[in-house]
Amino acid sequence: MARKFFVGGNWKCNGTNEEVKRIVSTLNEAEIPSEDDVEVVVSPPFVFLSLVKSLLRSDIQVAAQNCWVRKGGAFTGEVSAEMLVNLGIPWVIIGHSERRLLLNESNEFVGDKVAYALSQGIKVIACVGETLEQRESGSTLDVVAAQTKAIAEKISNWENVVLAYEPVWAIGTGKVATPAQAQEVHAELRKWFQNNVSAEVAGSVRIIYGGSVNGANCKELAAQPDLDGFLVGGASLKPEFVDIIKSATVKKSS
Repeated sequence: MARKFFVGGNWKCNGTNEEVKRIVSTLNEAEIPSEDDVEVVVSPPFVFLSLVKSLLRSDIQVAAQNCWVRKGGAFTGEVSAEMLVNLGIPWVIIGHSERRLLLNESNEFVGDKVAYALSQGIKVIACVGETLEQRESGSTLDVVAAQTKAIAEKISNWENVVLAYEPVWAIGTGKVATPAQAQEVHAELRKWFQNNVSAEVAGSVRIIYGGSVNGANCKELAAQPDLDGFLVGGASLKPEFVDIIKSATVKKSS
């Protein structure tokens, strides 16, 4: 079965009420491919989740940018998976490189968070990716395999997980992995699933790319056989996010 194209918009720590309403309005008015061809998810900061969910068209889903590793309680400043369920938020981003690097989230901690979110019925966009130093030392595949393995050790079902490969050196820098570089890592990740999880998961799990994706480069990237969509940062705050969603048609016609 063909893997449905997936486009996520990570708004990160950006926005005011007015700005968020403007972004939502742009999306609500946009002509985008049908839900049969592309799954679209946007991820506003926690404080705007309910607002976005209430205003956004029904064929675009909403994700949180993070959640706590276990049930809520005395964890000041954290948001639990149970709270997201209560708000009707179906998706969460876990293990983004900014949290790994700035907040020292380890591979194991990320694996635990993915498993807990799934246990509460929330679908997960799980992020992996290497730094520039790691790429230049030739350890890209070892790094992303270790990050993926830490998740695989904690979960048995990948049906509700989308894996986002985001080379850290390409996030917000304007540097984009070439289509060939992206395809190489995506293919190797799929091979890793084949060898370490199952052939079925290797064929069905969606592996998306993130890192300075924009309206100009999305079509060429979308054409790569093992690339199943995008996790978009800065461009998801702009009208060009619509063009990125439309790149799903490249996959359909290929």
